[in-house]
Amino acid sequence: MPTEQALEALRRYFGYDSFRRGQEELIEAILDGRDALGVMPTGAGKSICYQIPAVLLPGLTIVVSPLISLMKDQADALNETGIPAAILNSTLSASDMNRAYREIENGRYRIVYIAPERLESERFAEWLGRVPVSLVAVDEAHCISQWGHDFRPSYLSIKRLIDKLQPRPTVAAFTATATPEVREDIAQRLGLRHPQRVTTGYARANLSFRVVRGADKRQQLLRCLRRHEGEAGVVYASTRREVEECHAFLTGHGFAAGKYHAGLEERERAAAQDAFQRDDVQIMVATNAFGMGIDKSNVRFVVHYNLPKNLEAYYQEAGRAGRDGEPGECVLLYSPQDTATQKYLIEQGEGDEERKKNAYRQLNEMVRYAFHEDCLQQAIVSYFGDACEPCGRCGNCLDPAERLDITEAAKVVIACVAGMRQRFGVSLTAKVLRGSGEAKIREFGFDRLPVYGRMRSRAERDVVGLIQALAAQGYLRVTDTAYPTVTLTERARAVVSGEERVYRKVVPESDPGRVPTGRSRPAEGDLGAEGEALFAKLKALRKTLADRENVPPFVIFHDAALREICRIRPTDVQELRRVKGIGEAKLAKYGKALLEIIRDH
Repeated sequence: MPTEQALEALRRYFGYDSFRRGQEELIEAILDGRDALGVMPTGAGKSICYQIPAVLLPGLTIVVSPLISLMKDQADALNETGIPAAILNSTLSASDMNRAYREIENGRYRIVYIAPERLESERFAEWLGRVPVSLVAVDEAHCISQWGHDFRPSYLSIKRLIDKLQPRPTVAAFTATATPEVREDIAQRLGLRHPQRVTTGYARANLSFRVVRGADKRQQLLRCLRRHEGEAGVVYASTRREVEECHAFLTGHGFAAGKYHAGLEERERAAAQDAFQRDDVQIMVATNAFGMGIDKSNVRFVVHYNLPKNLEAYYQEAGRAGRDGEPGECVLLYSPQDTATQKYLIEQGEGDEERKKNAYRQLNEMVRYAFHEDCLQQAIVSYFGDACEPCGRCGNCLDPAERLDITEAAKVVIACVAGMRQRFGVSLTAKVLRGSGEAKIREFGFDRLPVYGRMRSRAERDVVGLIQALAAQGYLRVTDTAYPTVTLTERARAVVSGEERVYRKVVPESDPGRVPTGRSRPAEGDLGAEGEALFAKLKALRKTLADRENVPPFVIFHDAALREICRIRPTDVQELRRVKGIGEAKLAKYGKALLEIIRDH
């Protein structure tokens, strides 16, 4: 299929003149009948990779997605662009379902979204066998891997369905985050045949990351919300109780916030999500039940009130910010208690010992990230087996704090770990260093170690932080077990022998949660006062149009499109056509209203 046809479809339906990195390669492979595996960060345009083939291939495109609550938004967005799309999930009534089946058989739709659970039905598989299917696109494909962070057994039904379809359709799998191990698992479990593999890199140039340790979490949350006044954001907490308390705290301070967790009735959860999607509330406080695939494009900040279970989950959730390419801030508020909560959740969860061991390994990686002192974007990208230059915008890159030589303190910690025979955890090691009189310490004779009490003048949380920082820098290792022990690495031996010095940034005790000097997130394009005034009017128009169409505002236009309008100030339809993200269908439907607002302004 000529690339020019794909480009024309991109212009016509989505209003863009060129493909982003990786899109063209994946689209060409799919149009040539090759399977594909795309690993692209949130906001990189994964959906375009199956939506463009869907309008060019002769048969139906099936999109498997776990996001039942968002399928309607995704289908609405496609219908707004002029691509007929439908959903098949449990939210439909029996009559609506039967009508959808008839219309699909009659060829009305190009794309149909289905939940993976539907694939378990023999009746559905039999019916689908009567429909010409050209492409099966698997969204959030990491859900098929038991080594991923969000395994869903229903995804295992996808391959069984594909094997029953004759002729076999092309299969394309997409995800934002997958380690090399998970990528191989996806390809194998879906039965991909010599797939075109595209990994565009994990770095998100529009996001800034920051970790705050040892600060008052509520005050830090208020600071962040005040920096983003009037903007949409998500606050993630680990437990239902934390969500309820955090939500009550924010509403008590006058913030219009919703809440979302599995303990709420389905109707209440749906109403909260709908209010957030439609910009009726700007802040959502939620557990990770409100995680993967949030389609709202104008989320400007994500705060993790507690430590997530692993870096994959963290990057998925933090990646809800800035889906439209505009700036986003991602803040992690860390306290040692968060680790204990996650360990409890691991032990209470399902899975054999091997899966639990993997979960502990991932949790340790997350803790190392929380104590990482170099570029945070680099740390995330490295975890996924990729590399990037220092981002220059995260909290660590912008932090002017002096790096002090802490080699002597590191030697004391290393000597303590060695004296305890590398058999005990972070907490007990810190207590020995502080000279605790606990019976357990006397019982093992650790009170007779030369380093016993050498850090008596320091607070216990500071000693724990020092040990975690040494682990983050690779001098110590914390084992991947339910009761982790601290062990030494080769680098520790290099410190003891004098071959290597150890450095650490010093954070003022008066304000551990300060925002580093410099911008904590990228500049927003500087529209100026007048431009921001026009932007506000365009957002108000968008909300009116969205309410009239009964869809979320971002389905009408993304913030990025409205900001570009503010920059170029189009005066007619031809100039408006130059704005990225406005295709022919939206131009015909909303162009006149946009131009009237611009002229009046």
